[in-house]
Amino acid sequence: MTDRDPRPSAPRPSDPRTPEASRPVRILLCDDHAVVRAGLLALLSSAPGIEVVGEAGGGEEAVVLAARLRPDVVLMDLQLGPGMDGIEATRRIVTDAAARTDTSGTASSAAAAPTFPTPVTRTAAGAERGGPYVLVLTTYDTDADITRAIDAGATGYLLKAERPEELFSAIRAAAEGRTTLSPPVASRVMARARGAARPSLTDRERDILGQLARGLGNREIARALFISEATVKTHLGRIYDKLGVDTRAGAVAVAKEQRLLP
Repeated sequence: MTDRDPRPSAPRPSDPRTPEASRPVRILLCDDHAVVRAGLLALLSSAPGIEVVGEAGGGEEAVVLAARLRPDVVLMDLQLGPGMDGIEATRRIVTDAAARTDTSGTASSAAAAPTFPTPVTRTAAGAERGGPYVLVLTTYDTDADITRAIDAGATGYLLKAERPEELFSAIRAAAEGRTTLSPPVASRVMARARGAARPSLTDRERDILGQLARGLGNREIARALFISEATVKTHLGRIYDKLGVDTRAGAVAVAKEQRLLP
């Protein structure tokens, strides 16, 4: 467990920025590999306006140091060896920060912090929570890892393949409560969002949509699928409701757009 002098250097008299604006973004590193932490420390030390105030080699250490040092951003790996992983550490850090905000009276209500916070995107206004914000920096980009990290309260999700400039930018954004996602991660998030928004049709409804797309009428569809016309009409009504349309042409158009046809 390592912590560094958390005191920011005083701004130069010639610096036109305000003292608050010139205060460096204070970072806590959490990675179970010492060589990775050393590399990140060297890299971040070269970035203007960023200061590493502590290092943790595991999830438990990260939670303790985050509470003690009150960094602006915790740079968090997901796989941390034995003990608490990065997901649980993120959840603890975010929940503890929310609880501190409530206790200090800066929150809008005195309700207890939720056990499983799920912020997907936060803006600068969200920075009133008091931080620290957690920015995931990892090599893992599976849907499960991304979803669990976001559900745990991570503000951003970066892959270790990112360029240094992208990391610096993401750290500064996270300090303001803004979300940054690596492009592959953003693509996965968007794909999941599109999938969640896609209507859920039964196999029979998909069969009927396929017949509609061929231009068949109700009688022809009934014969092709060995069902009654009344059953076809019932299924069509459900299809229209699910797709938000009221015509056969509209149903086919939406089905093609959302790739629902068999």
